[in-house]
Amino acid sequence: MTNRERPLSSPLERPIRLVVLISGGGTTLTNLAARISVGELDAQIPLVIASRADCGGIQRAADAGLKYEVITRKSCASVQEFSDRIFSLCAEVQADLVVCAGFLAMIQIPKPFAGRVINIHPSLIPAFCGKGFHGHHVHEAVLARGARVSGCTVHFVDDEYDHGPIILQSVVPVEDNDTADSLAARVFAAECEALPKAIQLFQSGCLEIRGSRVHRLAR
Repeated sequence: MTNRERPLSSPLERPIRLVVLISGGGTTLTNLAARISVGELDAQIPLVIASRADCGGIQRAADAGLKYEVITRKSCASVQEFSDRIFSLCAEVQADLVVCAGFLAMIQIPKPFAGRVINIHPSLIPAFCGKGFHGHHVHEAVLARGARVSGCTVHFVDDEYDHGPIILQSVVPVEDNDTADSLAARVFAAECEALPKAIQLFQSGCLEIRGSRVHRLAR
């Protein structure tokens, strides 16, 4: 293996340690916790960080017996301070990977966590993404545009909204009688499979970023 083909991480011979960042209802967090509990995902979640004190995901974390912290953007003087507080906690719990699961706040990735933060977005990036495109806003935009397919994207996070290198995507059809709710349900079902798969790929140590693309190395 050449230096250029060096993977982002070595294969982990233990459960991967995930810090999950949330801003909303926490359904993605619940899916991850459920996959872990039945042995489908070899992982631990030592910490959940919420960007809002009133988000429903906090109760879901508590119900799952997960430790959580709340760090709001308004409590910080800058994006840098906000990010520093988040990643200080991530380092404290020795996170292998940080997962943005419906996390809506902008963050800046410190060097120690470069290539170790992923996000799941409910569209096929680069379509219907960027600032303001989250939750039902995405699905409403897909239907208004008349798109015939939609889906989800798991990607590495950089310092722009929905911009980092793509790990994987999953496509779902858009039906003629779809509403934002029905399309959201179909996309979320795809997300429930795609995110654990992306985490497993990272855990296997076979992912490498070359420029703007993610390559999978043979193992």
